[in-house]
Amino acid sequence: MNQFNPMKLLQIKASWEQFKARHPKFPSFLNAVSKGAVMEGTLLEMTVTTAEGKTFSSNLKLTAEDMKLINDMQEMFTAQQGN
Repeated sequence: MNQFNPMKLLQIKASWEQFKARHPKFPSFLNAVSKGAVMEGTLLEMTVTTAEGKTFSSNLKLTAEDMKLINDMQEMFTAQQGN
């Protein structure tokens, strides 16, 4: 497994701040969804449309194992924000 790179985390944090400035509604959407919509059995759907108009779609139903990963990631990011 790769070692933790704190410099990469700082780069990602700066990129995330720029992304939020360009797309201010998206973090609000993620925040709203994270407060109760993401649970075992939730169906996530995603559609990507390219600049040329080609679309790709997929969906998945969250399992207990998926929720463990999501919760672990949320804890990790929350801990990093506190530092």
